[in-house]
Amino acid sequence: MRIDPLLRALSEPTRLRIMRLLAHMELAVGELAQVLGQSQPRVSRHIRILCDAGLAERRKEGSWVFLRSAVNERGNPPLGAAAARLLAVAEQEDGTFAARCAEDRRHLAAIRAGREASAQAYFARHAAEWDTLRLLHGADEPVEAALLQALDGHGAGALLDVGTGTGRMAELLASRAERVTALDKSPEMLRIARARLQSLPADKVSLVQGDFMALPFADSMFDTVLFHQVLHYAQDPGTVLAEAARVLRPAGRIAVVDLAAHDREELRERHAHARLGFSDEQMLVLLRDAGLAPETPVALPGDPLTVKIWTAQRNSATAPDHIRPDLPIRKTHPA
Repeated sequence: MRIDPLLRALSEPTRLRIMRLLAHMELAVGELAQVLGQSQPRVSRHIRILCDAGLAERRKEGSWVFLRSAVNERGNPPLGAAAARLLAVAEQEDGTFAARCAEDRRHLAAIRAGREASAQAYFARHAAEWDTLRLLHGADEPVEAALLQALDGHGAGALLDVGTGTGRMAELLASRAERVTALDKSPEMLRIARARLQSLPADKVSLVQGDFMALPFADSMFDTVLFHQVLHYAQDPGTVLAEAARVLRPAGRIAVVDLAAHDREELRERHAHARLGFSDEQMLVLLRDAGLAPETPVALPGDPLTVKIWTAQRNSATAPDHIRPDLPIRKTHPA
């Protein structure tokens, strides 16, 4: 980061407003234009200047482009952190700037309300489908409690929630994580997740569009990778788990929450399940082949389907040959 482009980027009032908005949440270019009351091409020019200065970052999600702040008061580089602190102090000390920022946040509240209304409309359209799936494997709460117990004693650190869907699991684990990355292939699902997660601090959560077959992340980026009712959509779950292992740090952990092997063919036909659940033998081999050391699975019997929680650890000291395929299974019965 260089001082000259940074100061030039901060020399225009609209760009100062954009940076204060991005300090609160990630926003689409169109949403920024709506809040600022300016045309989208004009806002895009401001965005280009901020990005070129290293103050903001673009991210494409389907046909939308989202913006997030690339700096915060406690982060690196130091010049960026200093710029973030300067903007925060300016809003406290400059009454005119503070009033403008407050007005922008009122418009931002309307954006948030619109997101929530869109999410509610989506669930209203798909309520019968979600309810049918829930009836097959029981209530969500016992599964979530068992997952928290399975991860107990292990801080989530940098968490990757693969196939985040509605963002429920990212929300559940956010308090245990230093940072949450919620990934989904569907732009519509990411909009639903964004509505759920928008109350979290902007520097706490990232939403990323991507494919679990080729995760858009560098090696060894995450301490925890979660697949919650996602792996059964994979045509090649071995490749998916190998990708998860690649982005795990040494001693990082993976958690797979999915259905035990079953014969409900309608899930394949009506809900696009590529796999009718997994047996323990299948999952342990998949985890072992990905270079992960499996831990004791947890079973949550339902009617008619059983949910399983498989956890494993990436540990360079543990060779695949040392992983036991005959681990016992803990059973947890819903209260």
